[in-house]
Amino acid sequence: MFVDIAEIHLKAGKGGDGAVSFHREKYVAAGGPDGGDGGKGGDIVFKADSNLSTLADFRYKRKYNAESGQNGGASRCTGKSAPDLIIKVPPGTLVKDAATGRIIADISDDTPTVVAKGGNGGWGNRHFATSTRQVPRFAKSGNPGEELDVKLELKLLADVGLIGFPNVGKSTLISVVSEAKPKIANYHFTTLTPVLGVVRMGEGSSFVMADIPGLIEGAGEGAGLGHEFLRHVERCRMLIHVIDISGSEGRDPVEDFNKINHELAVFGDRLAALPQIVAGNKCDLASDEQIKKYAEYFDNLGYEFFPVSAPIGEGTAELINCVAAKLSALPPIMKYEPEPLPEKAENLNKRDFTVRLENGVYYVENCEWLMDIMNRVDPDDYESLQYFERVIRECGIIDALEKAGINEGDTVNVLDVEFDFVL
Repeated sequence: MFVDIAEIHLKAGKGGDGAVSFHREKYVAAGGPDGGDGGKGGDIVFKADSNLSTLADFRYKRKYNAESGQNGGASRCTGKSAPDLIIKVPPGTLVKDAATGRIIADISDDTPTVVAKGGNGGWGNRHFATSTRQVPRFAKSGNPGEELDVKLELKLLADVGLIGFPNVGKSTLISVVSEAKPKIANYHFTTLTPVLGVVRMGEGSSFVMADIPGLIEGAGEGAGLGHEFLRHVERCRMLIHVIDISGSEGRDPVEDFNKINHELAVFGDRLAALPQIVAGNKCDLASDEQIKKYAEYFDNLGYEFFPVSAPIGEGTAELINCVAAKLSALPPIMKYEPEPLPEKAENLNKRDFTVRLENGVYYVENCEWLMDIMNRVDPDDYESLQYFERVIRECGIIDALEKAGINEGDTVNVLDVEFDFVL
């Protein structure tokens, strides 16, 4: 089954916690703090794999978690960083933020792309030793890794797209001019999935052609599988519009041509602006008068027209030579650039919180990120409490409490832990 859209959940690895440790050695008095740092959490990395052609694997596995970094140890031992989690996808896969649709990455070449970063490891207590704080009994927790839902969207990488109504001979044409071997039969919708084929023009010269399944009227608005198929035309550099000039299906080739171009325009301005060559297929079933009529019609519209008979290869060489010549003057296959975070979204990963006053108690809420820090604080150790105070002051919690009107001696509740506010 051809699957070109999938949604998955990513969670990069948490950084390892820093260690609280003191040097212990015979004949060495007051060795001092020697807690090591935690290791970095694993990144989630996307990489293109040319052996993959669909996103079907992501229908069965939707959650991807990278490993956490190792905690620090005694004797200044740094915890081991976790390995990166490599996710392989077909070339041409877009990675988008599922919530906003923002493009995070375009996986179109062999370059690995980090989509979710692992958290940094926490500092061991040796980093907190000063001339006045010689016995720090606290360390820093590792930072959490990035967590997000992403939408994977496959847009095939092809230089040329074959478009047209069903059963006009697109599959036969691509099988004749390229190495592709699509299923071919004399009925509508033989091609249910896009087919890629490499057209070789000689040593060191080739281009990729895509047989896009037959479009129908209303495809631009999503009728049938319209959007699913039109998506794969977006990257193409040019189009070959295949029509049946014999009228063997009882349809008007000119009307078919206009309907398909209308659907391209409805889907997007870029598709409508792509260069097109018209291939009048089944010319062996058409009269000379029909061929001349359509050649003059498309010439007057500014389109190059080639009468072809795909099954016997008639006219295909001239068509492909023209395509190759045009491609040499066109820009390369489009690559989507990552989109920046919106101004509001830039603050999503910052340390947010809210302050609420109820019955004389100031509640600091929506600050789950503070839990790891509180778990590492020793309430019986004055220096550890000083560290906690510095953290909540740097994060703006103290300023927010003062803005809310707190006075010395008032009760503050942070994640169900209560203490008196002291200026």
